[in-house]
Amino acid sequence: MRTSVRITVFLAVSAFISTTSYGQVKIGDTLPLWEEGFLDIHHINTGKGESSFFILPDGTTMLVDAGATGRPKPQVTDPTPDGSRTPGEWISRYILHFLSNNPEKRVNYVLATHFHDDHIGELYPGLKASATGGYLLSGITEVGDKIAFDKIVDRNWPDYNWPGPLKGEYIQNYIRFVRWHVENKGVQAEQFRVGANNQFVLVHHPDKYRDFEIRNLAANGQVWTGVGFTGRNCFPAMEDLKPEEIPGENMCSIAFRLSYGKFDYFNGGDLTAGSPGSWQDIETQVGLVTGPVEVCEANHHAYYDAMGVPFLQALRPRVIIIQVWSPSQPAANILARMLSNWTYSGPRDIFATNTMEETRVVCGRMDSLKSQQGHIVVRVNPGGGSYMIYILDDSDEQFSIKSIHGPYKSN
Repeated sequence: MRTSVRITVFLAVSAFISTTSYGQVKIGDTLPLWEEGFLDIHHINTGKGESSFFILPDGTTMLVDAGATGRPKPQVTDPTPDGSRTPGEWISRYILHFLSNNPEKRVNYVLATHFHDDHIGELYPGLKASATGGYLLSGITEVGDKIAFDKIVDRNWPDYNWPGPLKGEYIQNYIRFVRWHVENKGVQAEQFRVGANNQFVLVHHPDKYRDFEIRNLAANGQVWTGVGFTGRNCFPAMEDLKPEEIPGENMCSIAFRLSYGKFDYFNGGDLTAGSPGSWQDIETQVGLVTGPVEVCEANHHAYYDAMGVPFLQALRPRVIIIQVWSPSQPAANILARMLSNWTYSGPRDIFATNTMEETRVVCGRMDSLKSQQGHIVVRVNPGGGSYMIYILDDSDEQFSIKSIHGPYKSN
């Protein structure tokens, strides 16, 4: 029997055995830990920002953002599970729990989609300093201080000067963190390469999962052309713009598409939609090159300036996940747009990590969401042909299952 055939048979048998076992999981159970061949995507709720943790089919691990805002309620939600620990510490403990059956307790890739505090960590009174490096512990810097990591990627390494000098003190804290780990821990730091599919690769058994890929779609106004590794610039020259027209962090966000067999997942940080046809509408340009996906994390927390009609029509997601922590998320008109069959046809399920009572009063359609509170886990079955959604209780660290959705078929 040829090697490729043996691998195919092995994966099919493993998928049957594992999915049968997972199929017996019920509400109230603790979510079973990752097993080889599965793809797990955890959307971690701390109530203070955005963070996603990936365990790829061969056990490669990836952290996308780890936010920590110091803003109090009612500007943001209460801390989750509570305020006894910082968001970075809660995220670290969550990751270590779900790596408890992995030989190495480390993160292979850290990706910062852009430099906003709810994605990398704010500076506020009471933060601890790193015992070794010259930086404070908040968000990504705290997770990276507690869990070893191999590579960190962002939109502007090594100069951090585009589209202008990045002056925020919390950004400077992040930069000190990155440079210290490069100089003292041998960590690789790289700028996100638009168009590449070889910057985030499986590190353990890549030959076993050749139908897995992470494609870099956009950053800094550069968008993949859909051909090879090439990107095209969608922004005008910065010298031709007025100061108030210079694109901000959200417009410069990193976007990527993860594919595993027929399954596709999109994450675009805080990409925003501008006036149709304008250069500011970077979201539409990214959507057109992304194409249909099974699961889409909502851009900019489904705020009023994101998830435009052209973008939704290009991706047509079966599942939309919104990481929310503010009363303005999701915006009422954006929620209506995402739910509308006029926008695109077919069923869709929407899940949110942490909606506020103020949001429910204003939106009026929150009952249409499948879930409004909890960690959201996408578990893709071996080979990518189908997937499940598990909502985990975020009130403690038992991570018991609150609800189960699926199986969904990948197209």
